[in-house]
Amino acid sequence: MSKIPIRKFAYRLMIFSVIMAVVGVIFQLLLPKFASPAIPFIVIFFFLITLFTLYVVLRKQKEPSGKKFIAGYMISRIVKMISILIFLILYLIFNKEDRWNFAVAFLIIYFAYSIFEVFALKKEQ
Repeated sequence: MSKIPIRKFAYRLMIFSVIMAVVGVIFQLLLPKFASPAIPFIVIFFFLITLFTLYVVLRKQKEPSGKKFIAGYMISRIVKMISILIFLILYLIFNKEDRWNFAVAFLIIYFAYSIFEVFALKKEQ
């Protein structure tokens, strides 16, 4: 399995995140009633957590092994899921008036980043 250089992935992730942020801002301008004001923070959160979790997966290993890749990937998924749940629960507890718009935006952005991550890893194998 070939490795994606972390810089290459970070660059792609940054471009994807900028696109997601621009789409979020356009959505906020066109449909402010349905847009959560937290969309930029959701994008920043997913940028950081995706960068961290994929760093765990893509970091250099002493010996390339499918087992190490799978173990690193599973650890990164667990860290990502726990972080996502904490972020989501805290926001929903403290901002009751924006619950539905935030939850919908959060799920859409979550799926967009998940698809990006799968394609980025799959493309380089």
